[in-house]
Amino acid sequence: MPANTPRLETERLVLRRFTPADVEPLFSLMRDREVNTFLPWFPLETEADAARYLEEHYLDYYRRPSGCRYAICLRENDRPIGYLHVDDGESHDLGYALARPSWGRGYMTEAAAAVVERLRADGLPFLTATHDADNPKSGAVMERIGMTYRYSYEELWQPKNRLVIFRYVPDGFERHVAHLPGLLGPLAPPLGLKSALAICGKACYSCHRKVCTTECWGAGWNPAES
Repeated sequence: MPANTPRLETERLVLRRFTPADVEPLFSLMRDREVNTFLPWFPLETEADAARYLEEHYLDYYRRPSGCRYAICLRENDRPIGYLHVDDGESHDLGYALARPSWGRGYMTEAAAAVVERLRADGLPFLTATHDADNPKSGAVMERIGMTYRYSYEELWQPKNRLVIFRYVPDGFERHVAHLPGLLGPLAPPLGLKSALAICGKACYSCHRKVCTTECWGAGWNPAES
């Protein structure tokens, strides 16, 4: 994963690194209990908690030579309305969250499509993702950027200690990303993607927990064929 969170722009969004000035909007996002329902941590309680979270999960992370942890910001005011990450490990797991006032406007699809195109251009061979079966709207974002459902599995989810059925999502981006050049604006490249089966047992995020059943979601491409 070359570079670390390079700035990207779409028609409506700026995708950039978080900065120390983003404590308040990050706190607003991370304290919201409805947003937090499907996130793997508890809501933040104070702005001081948000400042520590910002330092530990973003500012320290940006000192690494490569990575992908974006603040999703509106072009009109550069204020973060969400985040999008791709895990550094072998699963290349995609994760995201969006502030409630920004739900239902296509922002997450727009942001994810831009990041996917950048990662593909950088040579990342595949992505994976999971979403709670009770959160189908998250799965809809995955589908719109070209990921396909593969299997479901149960996990006793920590630190919330509740049993969750996850839907695991990989395969080709071309069907859906090809329809997004209007969203991507100046980022949209010629898309000649070819699907590649790029997910195996070793790469499956869920396999690390030894709870695989039989299906999943994900996205793969062959950079040599782009």
